[in-house]
Parts: sequence; structure tokens; C-alpha cells
Amino acid sequence: MGDSKEAGAESPPAGAAARGGLSLLSQGEPEESSAQGSALFLGGNEVKSRAVVKYSSAPPRTAFARLEEKTDLKLPPANWLRESAKLGPAGTTILGNSKKSKPFSSFGMAYDFIDSVGNDVDVVSDSENIKKLLKIPYSKSHVSMAVHRIGRTLLLDELDIQELFMRSSQTGDWTWLKEFYQRLIDQKWQRKKKSKEHWYQKAILSKFLYYSINGDGAAQPVPSAAEQQGPSSSDQATDSDGASWPAPFEMPSSVSEDPSASSQGSEPLEPSYIVGHVASAPKEQNLTTLFNDGENSQGLKNDFVRNILWTFEDIHMLVGSNMPIFGGGRYPAVSLRLRDNNKPINVLTGIDYWLDNLICNVPELVMCFHVNGIVQKYEMIKTEEIPNLENSNFSTKVIKDIAQNILSFLKSNCTKEGHTYWLFKASGSDIVKLYDLTTLCEETEDKYQNPFTMPVAILLYKVACNMMMKKNQNKKHYGTIRTLLLNCVKLLDKSRHPQIIASANYMLSELFQLDEPKKEESSESPLNENSDESYSEEEEELADSDENGSYGTGSDPSDDNKAVAIIKSVGELSVPEKYKSIHQIRPSCTFPVCHDTEERCRLVLSYVLEGLKSVDSSIKKESDLPAADPNTPIPLKYEDESTRGGPEGLEKQMALFLDKMGSLQKGNYSSQSGMIPGSWQHKMKLQLILKSSKAYYVLSDAAMSLQKYGRALRYIKLALQSHDTYCCLCTNMLSEVLLFLSQYLTLCGDIQLMLAQNANNRAAHLEEFNYQTKEDQEILHSLHRESPCQGFAWATDLSTDLESQLSVSCKCYEAANEILQFSDLKSQNPEHYVQVLKRMGNIRNEIGVFYMNQAAALQSERVVSKSVSTAEQQLWKKSFSCFEKGIHNFESIDDATNAALLLCNTGRLMRICAQAHCGAGDEFKREFSPEEGLYYNKAVDYYLKALRSLGTRDLHPAVWDSVNWELSTTYFTMATLQQDYAPLSRKAQEQIEKEVSEAMMKSLKHCDVDSVSARQPLCQYRAATIHHRLASMYHSCLRNQVGDEHLRKQHRVLADLHYSKAVKLFQLLKDAPCELLRVQLERVAFAEFQMTSQNSNVGKLKTLSGALDIMVRTKHAFQLIRKELVEEFDQPKSDESAPAADPSPGLSREEVIKLLSIFESRLSFLLLQSIKLLSSTKKKMSNTEEDVVLKTNKQIYSQLLRATANRNSTLLERIDVLIQLLDQLARGGSGGQ
Repeated sequence: MGDSKEAGAESPPAGAAARGGLSLLSQGEPEESSAQGSALFLGGNEVKSRAVVKYSSAPPRTAFARLEEKTDLKLPPANWLRESAKLGPAGTTILGNSKKSKPFSSFGMAYDFIDSVGNDVDVVSDSENIKKLLKIPYSKSHVSMAVHRIGRTLLLDELDIQELFMRSSQTGDWTWLKEFYQRLIDQKWQRKKKSKEHWYQKAILSKFLYYSINGDGAAQPVPSAAEQQGPSSSDQATDSDGASWPAPFEMPSSVSEDPSASSQGSEPLEPSYIVGHVASAPKEQNLTTLFNDGENSQGLKNDFVRNILWTFEDIHMLVGSNMPIFGGGRYPAVSLRLRDNNKPINVLTGIDYWLDNLICNVPELVMCFHVNGIVQKYEMIKTEEIPNLENSNFSTKVIKDIAQNILSFLKSNCTKEGHTYWLFKASGSDIVKLYDLTTLCEETEDKYQNPFTMPVAILLYKVACNMMMKKNQNKKHYGTIRTLLLNCVKLLDKSRHPQIIASANYMLSELFQLDEPKKEESSESPLNENSDESYSEEEEELADSDENGSYGTGSDPSDDNKAVAIIKSVGELSVPEKYKSIHQIRPSCTFPVCHDTEERCRLVLSYVLEGLKSVDSSIKKESDLPAADPNTPIPLKYEDESTRGGPEGLEKQMALFLDKMGSLQKGNYSSQSGMIPGSWQHKMKLQLILKSSKAYYVLSDAAMSLQKYGRALRYIKLALQSHDTYCCLCTNMLSEVLLFLSQYLTLCGDIQLMLAQNANNRAAHLEEFNYQTKEDQEILHSLHRESPCQGFAWATDLSTDLESQLSVSCKCYEAANEILQFSDLKSQNPEHYVQVLKRMGNIRNEIGVFYMNQAAALQSERVVSKSVSTAEQQLWKKSFSCFEKGIHNFESIDDATNAALLLCNTGRLMRICAQAHCGAGDEFKREFSPEEGLYYNKAVDYYLKALRSLGTRDLHPAVWDSVNWELSTTYFTMATLQQDYAPLSRKAQEQIEKEVSEAMMKSLKHCDVDSVSARQPLCQYRAATIHHRLASMYHSCLRNQVGDEHLRKQHRVLADLHYSKAVKLFQLLKDAPCELLRVQLERVAFAEFQMTSQNSNVGKLKTLSGALDIMVRTKHAFQLIRKELVEEFDQPKSDESAPAADPSPGLSREEVIKLLSIFESRLSFLLLQSIKLLSSTKKKMSNTEEDVVLKTNKQIYSQLLRATANRNSTLLERIDVLIQLLDQLARGGSGGQ
């Protein structure tokens, strides 16, 4: 039968007019819809009822034929039990109102309307079961129903005890229930046969319905053989119902290995896929189709002509109905009933008719009365009038109360998902009992004795699947989904249903978002806000709080302790809100809150492992792998670098890796376990392996942030091994998966770099790296079934060699970059691409610095050899190559700052090369070589490039200042070397002086003395030193030069200028008193040199006076020296072993003594010259001022001579004397001149 579904379609509301003949719904057509449904007002008692036809396979409605009086219904019509165009292919079943409900009918509906299950609908059942429940207080007949809970939905199915026990006699199933039934309920059970009257009534009704659609009203007898067909075919129908019970041990045809086992008849209604793109699963990948709904899992079909969403008061029910609906003329929709005129209609029949019409939204009932099969008359009754019929009076409000009470009773007590509950009322009894058959069955030690197990498990699975597939799924439902899946897995046998178990475990792993933001607590709080649907399989039964205690088992001997709950009297169901549930089910299906990433990943991996075990157990292969013991750790090879060939060996491994990546694009498939590409095992294992690789990646990232680098390397190794296996199995590599690999390799590069930088803690890292959990070993064991997992061994070994670690890190980044070149990933993931290039630039800088430092170390060790060694040159080349590549990486992503830093390092390398060339020759003959000049100039070029790269200081002030400083240093070093080791053999003195002067001025230009920073004192010291050196150079030129007076004058002015600038800068510094003293002494020497060329005494006296003034100004330097010496003497008092005169790092005692001696001698000389000149001047003319100066100078000179003559005075005493003398000189000496 071709079926169609139409959500929201309804049958016509009461009073809908129709033109022309009314007809049955055409096959596969939705019924006409009305958005309002119907609200019926019955006898003053308002009962809200709304019916929406969700699906109908009924043929077009046919007008019913009014049979003439005296028509004999015992005679079969010509069309009886034959297919008819009006009936559609349903043929004989469409009108079979008495057709028996199948034991799993609610599951068939639930599979078709999976969206409603667990969520919006309270009850899913056959309309016959609903009617039976609502008639309990009025009826003495027995009630036997199976109840299952899925979310907030209850599934109700008839549990035909007679049918079950007949089956039990034949197959041995259900024997435990039969024994239980006989022991507790009916000790003398035997099958009750249906009476001849029953079959007679069925046959006469069937003939009446066929007459009604025949249209000509005439009875056309058929051969007598056909008359026998009625009862016999009905008998067969009943027997065939027994066969609809699935055998408890059989595997559903969809999961069985034999493809021919699947049923062929019907088309699939709604293909059900397991989760394809939830969370982080690749979008393009559709995962395995678990069940083809054509097979409908164990042949459980939705056999109803129509499925109706019926809202009765506040109860939402999905109901299946086979009631024939006719139409015609003034009646858009009517139900047709046959009544024996001799038997008055009773309450049970009235409720039956009323509920059927409500459920199917039929406004009127047509009743045909007969006597012994002879038609007497017809009567039309409106649906709302049925409760007021004579002999059939009932209150609709009471029916509503019964419905609400029964639902509350069931919802309060059927709390365990996956359990089969049995609602039972014995014939003629007033007591209704509820048993938990699952618990009873478990006592028999075989849970598969319960035939409901498999359909329930599949429904749990499908509902979870459906909830996962909803794109706008709210995280608060994750707890519900998880409970559904855990209950599903709990019900199934691993060996029989590996596919469902693997799929359920994969979905469980998908519930946990691996890449969640860090605020787990706040983000996951909504997950705990579960309402009524927070049922749980683990929960204990809570004590009931209903004041009447109606649910509890009393002391009545008719009660038994096996019942979960009991309704002591059916009369209680009519009491309004008697069973209104205030029983709150404890919300223990809340989603587990993982407080850290590791806990979340470990949960994911536990589900992945269960899934992998299910897949692996289902793969049969003759030449299976030798069984590896999952408890035995797989050795992690720890190789020494010598065996692996160092960075050179890496090149080969990288080449092999890139070849492999290229072949992945073509889709090479290789599995050791013999899985068939495209099989469910293949698809599922791919997804599980990908999930495990992501979980390990997240674990590695978390360990990295905790600085547990050994652990991080172990996890990234497992992630890459998982990915390697994925690559072996994958037939079509997705770009998203390649992106994951690029991310894994990037992280692996980070870890190797951190291990290289934390070499001092290597033992701890190694221990962490070699540790393995049992879970990791078992996952690895499953991976080894498919591939050797050695594709990334080159990237994940823990080496002891620094160079090797740096090289591996670099290769990881290079591999990550190579992968981004595939499938246009570079343009699709620009952020990741930039990150990879940044890291490549950084690691190349690290390696470049490593080689540069090695070259510098070799250089410092080289004492004897005069020439540069080949090893040094090789290291320079390697270092330069790394810097060059790194600069290119940074420039390609416009990272000017980092490019500038690498250019700066290249400049430093050039300076090291220059220094290497200065070692040749002995110290006395040494000259500044052309090679040195060449390399220093190259260094300058790189520093200038770095400044150009930065553009302005605003971009990155710290880097700008650093480059500026290095550039200044290079110029300064070059000038100093040229000055100290002048290449006179190659250049003229003037040329050298010019070059030195230019270099010094450039150095000064890049030396920022004004900006306040940590480097300011250094800059001031550098600038002061430059001025001092320039002044010394011009002073020297002046001494050695003869001739050109203009040039001499220029040099004199320049020397004086630079000396005064040097003094100013040195005075700003507190830690350079010796330098200040030296500059001042040089200025005095410069004055003495000028004095030698002077002829007049007045001029000489003036120069002397200036020189003594300079001497006075050195007092500041002596005070600084004295301060340092005093601190030095005070400090070691606590430590007797320390020598008292040990100089501080900033002060050289020898230098101080040397400078002090020079100062004393120069001061003595100047004072003596001053005394001589003043004395000779005094003879010629008397001058009071000069007399005072002369007298002061004589006193100072006398004291100085006595002080210098005293050999026993300490350094501190000598300095104190000088400070005292300089004070005297300042007060009364040459200041007046």
C-alpha cells in the first residue's frame, strides 16, 4: 500500500457542508483540514476534543447505500470480500472494523511519528485500547495491556494473555509469565474459545458494510462456498495475529547479515539516519542508515487506516483508527453501525460509539437496526447526543475524569524507561494492578525472554536519533537524549546488535562538545533544568505522597507484593482528580556537568571505545589478526637520535608523508581487518576514529596549557595515530578532516618546541610520555586492527637532542602548511594559515638562533687557529638560511614586527661573522680587516631593513627601540675597532678619522638619550663614550698634526665640544665616576697641551686657572667613588671571610688608584705652575686678589705634598683629603681669575 503522511491535516469539522456525493478518502490522500478541530458541547457538560488527521491511507469516501427494508444480511453481497476500486488496495481489511489490534501497533505508529514521541504526546495507542481503558469503571471484562515509557510518552498495546500463553505452549517463551499468572491470578487458566455467536455477528457486520458500499441495494447471492469463507477467513486472521509476535531471540532483518531477510512489500515512509552532522562531525558525511523503515524493525508496521492526533481535554494522544467513515448528500462524514433491534443499546456501546466519533471527528452516527439479519430501519444521531441516548446515559465529564486519572496513575508509576509494564484487571474484578514485567523477567536470568525488548530499544534509539537530528536542538535536551541512548544500550545484547550499540555510543560521544568555551559551569547550567521529562532508569521509587494512598499495596490478601501499584476499586477512577499526580519524578537524567576538559574528553573516549568494540566484534575475517591482549601496553619506541639520522632522516620521512597526502586525494583504501568500504562497520569506524582523534587533540591542548608537555605529546601521538588509521580507511578524504590534521600537526610542533625549551625537566616529561591508560591501550588496539599507525612516527618521538626537537617542530609546521595547500584549505581557513606561518617563522628563528649561538660558542673556543673553521661557516649558512625563510614567512602574512625581529637577528649573525674575522694576527699588529668591515656593513643593512619594515616607532615601540639600539651598537663597534685597530696599512689616517667620525655620529643618531626608559642610562653612557672617544681622537689629531692652522683650530674646537658633552652625560650617570674622572683628566691634559704653545704669562695663567677649575669640578666624581667605597666597607662587616677591600662590580679598585695617582700628580703640577707664575707676576705688580690665590694655592700644594708623601694612608683617606683640598680650592683659589 502506498502511504502518505500529511502533518496537520484534519477531517471536516462538525457541520461542514459538502456538495454532491460524499466519499471515503482516496488512498494516500490527506483528509481535508480545518485549523480549528472541533469542540463539542455535550448535554451542558463541556468536553474539549480536537482531532487532527496526521496520516490517512483510506480510499475516497463513498456515499453509503441505504438498504431497503427486509434486506437479508445473512445473504452475502456479490462484492463481499472482493477488492473494489472504491475500496482501494486495502480491499477486505479497510472495512474490517473488528480486525484485531497487533501487539506492537503503538510502536509502528511511534516509528512513523518519531517527532511526537517523548515530547509532545502523552499516549500512543490503538483507539480500541483507549476505549477499553476509559470503559474500565463501567465494564466487568478483563483488561490486559503492555505499557512502555519513552520520555513523557506512554505507549499502550494490548497484551493478549490467551495468545501469549498459546505461543508459550508452542515455543517455550513467556513460560515465566504464564507461571506467574497461574500462581498469582488465575490458577486454572485455560484458553477460552470464541462462541459461534461471535463469528456470526462478525460475518453479518461485514456483509452489511459491503452492501452499504455496493450502491444498488439488491442482495446478490454468491455461491455457497463463499459463505463459508467469512468465518474461516476471520479465523485465519486471528491466527495470523499470533505470528506477528517477533521471536524474542531473532535479530531484526535490517541488522541481520542476510540481505534477503528484509521484507519487500512496502515503501519506506521516512528513512532514519543516525546522526550525520551534529556538533563537529564533517558536514558532507552521511552516516550509516541503520533501519530501512520499509522493514520497520522486526516488521512492526503502522497498520492503521488513519493516524489521528487527538487532544481530549489536556491529554494529547496519537491514536490509530480503522473505523470506516462514509459520506453522502447532507452528511459530510458519518459512522455506520449495525444494531440488533431486540438488544437495547447500553452504556458500553454508547461510550464506544461516542469515543469513535470524537477520535475520528465524525459529527453524526447512522444506525441500521435489524432483526435476525433482516434490515428494519435507519436512525441518525448526532455525536453530541450519544451520551443522552435512552439506556445509554453517561456523563462525558466522568469520562474526562477517568482519562485524567488513568493517565496520572500510569505516568506516576511507569517511570523506568525501557521497562515493560503490565496493566491488568481480571474479568469481573474491581482491582487494577500494574506489574513491572522487566523486573520479573530479570529474575528468570534472561532479559531476552521479553519480546518487547527489541522494539523498545529501537524506539529509544530512534527518538534519540530524531532529537539529535534537529538543527535547532537546545542543549537542555542533551540529558534526555543521553538517558534514551544509555537505556537503549542497556536493553541490547552486544553480540546480537553491534550496529545499534556502535551507533548509540557514537551519538553519546557526540553529545559532549569537545571545543566548548572554558566556562563549563555557566554554559552547562541549563542542562539541569529538566521538567517532567526528567525520568531516570536508575531512580528509586519515591514514597507516594497521595493522601489516599491509592497507589500503594495494602494489606488486602487480594493484593500481591509483585505489583508496582494497585487501583483498589475501579470506582475511584470516576472521582475527579483522585489520581492527580503530585508525584514529582526526580530529575536524574540531567546531563553530566564536566568540570574540566579532561573529564569531558575521557567520557567521549569511553563511548568511542565501546563503539569501536562493537564494530570490531562484528567484523568476521578468516585470517584475523593474532589476538593482541588489550592489557599489554603497545611499546612506544624511544629512539636515540643517532639511530634515526637526525634532521637528515626527517627529510626522507617528510617526503614519504607528502607522497601519502597526495595519494589521499586519489582515495587509496587499505584496511588490515578486511572491512568492506561502504559497509556500516566501515562508516561507523571512520566516525568513531575521527571522534577519538579530536578528543585526544583536545586533551593534548589542555595538557599543553598546563605545561605537561610529555603528556601533551602522548595525547597528540594518539590523535595522529587515530588520524593515520582514518587516512588508511578513508576512500574520499574531506577537506575538513585535512584541516584537523593540519591543526594536530601544528599543536605537535608547539609541543616539540616547548619540550626543546624545557630540556631541564626531560625525565618528568619522558615519564608522562610513556604512561598509558587501559582505555588508551584498547583504543590503540582497535586502531592497529586497521593500520600500523606509523604514518606520523617522525613527528611524535620524544628526542633527547635539542637540534632534533627543533627540527621536528619545524617539520610539523611545514607539514601542516603543506596540507593547507591541498583542496584550497588556505583560502578557506585564513586564520589557521596565518597561525601556521607565524609558527613556521618563529621556529625558523629559534633554529637560526640555535645555530648562531653554536657558531658563537665555537668562536669563543677557537684560540690557536687563526682562520675561521669550516664548521663555523656551515653553522652561519644554516642560521642565515633559517632566518631568511623565517623572514619570508612573516613577510608573506604582513607581520612587520616579527619580520623586523628576524632581520635584527640576521644583523646579529653578521656581527658574529665579523667578530670571527677579527681573531687573526697578534694584538700588536692587529688591524681592522676588510672582512670585518664587510660583515658590519651587512649587519647595518639588515638593521636598516628592520627599521624600514617597522615603518614608524608607533607600530611597536619596544621592537623599534631594540633595533635602533642594535644599529647604534653596530656603528659604535665598527667605529671603535677602526679607531683602536686603525687599518693604516690600507688607508690614510685622515680617511680613517673621517670614517670613525661618521660611524660615531651615526651611532649617536640612533642612540636615544632623551626618552625615559629602562635603556636610557645605557644610551646616556653610550653617547658619553662616543663624545669621549671623538674628543680623544681630535685631541690626538691636534697633538700629532703640524701645518694647516685652520684644521688645527677646527680640531681644537671639536675636541673641546665633545669633552664638554661627554662630561655633561657622565655627570647624569651615578655609576660611571671613573669615566667622568678620566674625561676630566684628559681635559686637563688638553689644557696643559694648549699651555705649551702659549708664550705670555697672562695666557698661561688663564689656561692654568681653567685647568684648576676642571680639577675642582671632579669633586662630584670623587664623592661618587667615596660613596661606593663606604658602602663596600659597610657591607662585609657581617661576613668576616670576605676581604674588606673587595670592589663592587661597578668599581675597579686598581683603576681608582691609578686615576687617583694621576690626579694627584696633575693637581700638584698645576698648583706648582700656578704658584710659579703668580710669584713672578707679583714681583712686577702688586695685586691683592692674586695674593690671596697664591697664598691658598701654596697651602693646598703644601697639604697635597704631605698627603702624597704619607704612604700609609688608605684609599678612602686619600679621597677625603682630595675632596677637602678641592673644597678649599673652590672657595679661595683660582675661581677668581
